[in-house]
Amino acid sequence: MAEFDPERFEDKYANYFTELQRAYKNAFQTMNDRYDSELIHGIDQFVLSESEPFYEGDGRFRIELPDDPYDRLQGVVVGEEKFDSIMDRYLDEIETELQRVFGFDTSE
Repeated sequence: MAEFDPERFEDKYANYFTELQRAYKNAFQTMNDRYDSELIHGIDQFVLSESEPFYEGDGRFRIELPDDPYDRLQGVVVGEEKFDSIMDRYLDEIETELQRVFGFDTSE
């Protein structure tokens, strides 16, 4: 488990790239097992590849998405309401995985 330092997280890609990669990969695997694989791959490739995680304090993370995430999706036909629902679930999963990877309590 990585020793987490909020100040080092400001330069997250230099200091925590492996941990971030692991958290995103774990979230992807969980989502891919539970939901439409084509949609999850599309979200991963066209939306989350442009996302950015931020540390909010108290062991919590937030994922900032690029503008118009639904419009970025390509090659998958899905209604916007369903997309939003699965995107919200996916973000929760990434945030939980970030907590796990950095050793924060995920029992809430």
